[in-house]
Amino acid sequence: MTRTGKAPTFGGLLRDLAADAAVVDEVARAARANSPEVARLPAGEVRRQVVLLLTSGLGALERHEDPAGRDFTEARRLGADRAAQGISVADLLGGVQAGRDRAVELVVRHGRAAGIADEVLLEGLLTIGRYAAAVERAVVTGHRAAERELVGTGAAARARLLRRLLLDGPTGTSPAELTRFGLRPDGRYHCLVGTEPDPARTHALHRQLIRHGGLLGTVEDRLAGLLPRCPGTMPVDLLVLVAPAQPLERAPAMYPLCLAALRTAARRRLRGLRRVTDLAGETALAAQPALAELLRGALLGALDPADEFHRELATTALAWLDHGQRLDQTAAALHVHPNTVRYRLRRLREVTGGPPVEEGARSTVPEIIHWWWALRSWLDGC
Repeated sequence: MTRTGKAPTFGGLLRDLAADAAVVDEVARAARANSPEVARLPAGEVRRQVVLLLTSGLGALERHEDPAGRDFTEARRLGADRAAQGISVADLLGGVQAGRDRAVELVVRHGRAAGIADEVLLEGLLTIGRYAAAVERAVVTGHRAAERELVGTGAAARARLLRRLLLDGPTGTSPAELTRFGLRPDGRYHCLVGTEPDPARTHALHRQLIRHGGLLGTVEDRLAGLLPRCPGTMPVDLLVLVAPAQPLERAPAMYPLCLAALRTAARRRLRGLRRVTDLAGETALAAQPALAELLRGALLGALDPADEFHRELATTALAWLDHGQRLDQTAAALHVHPNTVRYRLRRLREVTGGPPVEEGARSTVPEIIHWWWALRSWLDGC
């Protein structure tokens, strides 16, 4: 932010900072650097908390409210969510306070650069400081209320154990602690990761899925678990990825694979229960975006993303590869005549030089992978 002919108001400064992605990222980095537990949370979730803090201060300035009369439901919910994830109130506040301190430094720096007088900055910081303190008290209140409830059901200890097993493995965990929560040190468990349902549904799923042992809860704001048996079904509005059963010491390796497959499935807008192995190829390819760009340029450089006919050719070719290079099945999937599929593939070959579409022609496995990957990434970018 640079000095202009007329200094902005303190409220305008705060509004600009809350909308500045670089400022939000800097405050979030400070919070994550000062709390190992906060650092394990998704970066997007920490940024959301930063924006909440800044906009709460902005609301304080604009409405001239008494903090005691404001509704801090969202802040209490934040504290409760972190308690359910096994994050201590000390770790949570360590991150919140580090982020607040960094935000104050940035407000002063940008405010002075914009020509705001020091006395105006001080008055504004005192006002939002009162709100920041009220937000922190609400976070602590929500955390402690949830912690008391969780202690009564053993859910807090269960959440901490699940988080530790998925992130660090069973090293340092006693057999007695595993047995207490229905796990066997020598058992094999399916790692499960899914989109986050609301707390009530998570509790219902926990009762449903751990009849034969295992753990299910929320880790890093996502549904997660270790189950001895693979679930048969899941609610159709949820997306859940499950890995083959592995020993507990393999859980930290399975967890990131499940997360990567979850991202792949989400991009395809899939729902329900999905197996990590069914998405193995797409997940592996998605981890190499730079290589995908090179391949896309080499094979499909002649296509124009703005040309609707070119997008139609690429869509047809991808469907053809997805259906085993069968014209009849591709035509049925696209609701067109097989001759239409044949024509579009021939036109694509004329424009790009491939893939082969003659009757009975078959590509090698590497050729199929290259064309499928290029077409998929090209269409995703349109």
